[in-house]
Amino acid sequence: MAEHTRSSITIDATPATVMAVIADFADYPAWTGEVKEVEVLETGEDGRASQVRLLLDAGAIRDEHVLAYTWDGDREVSWTLVRSQMLRSLDGSYTLAPLGGGDRTEVTYQLAVDVKIPMLGMIKRKAEKVIIDRALAGLKKRVEDADGKKPVQG
Repeated sequence: MAEHTRSSITIDATPATVMAVIADFADYPAWTGEVKEVEVLETGEDGRASQVRLLLDAGAIRDEHVLAYTWDGDREVSWTLVRSQMLRSLDGSYTLAPLGGGDRTEVTYQLAVDVKIPMLGMIKRKAEKVIIDRALAGLKKRVEDADGKKPVQG
């Protein structure tokens, strides 16, 4: 990735539990503020989505785009843009690292977005930071609140 924004959060769950929530694209509209609609277009041999269509509404960025996903077990998932109306590129990743006895996970989200319209780099980085912080907070809440609500596999 070229210039990117990165942030991390600690989640009280195993990497497998966290990755199960990340891999459950159908549930994204329930915990991500920006994703309004999701459709898995292709699935890989591991049963996880390899290409996904997302309808995104992130304030300044409203777009429908298709992302290609690459999975490395419960350690990392990365994605790259296949097509979009507004974006020139969108590359990102979640990297999961077990902490302590493995019942806590450090999740690092890295994101680089390039829009087709001219935008100052400072404004782009700020938008990336907002997207990352909201996504990490939503992921943490979804994983940690899973008890008693929707069972999470992991």
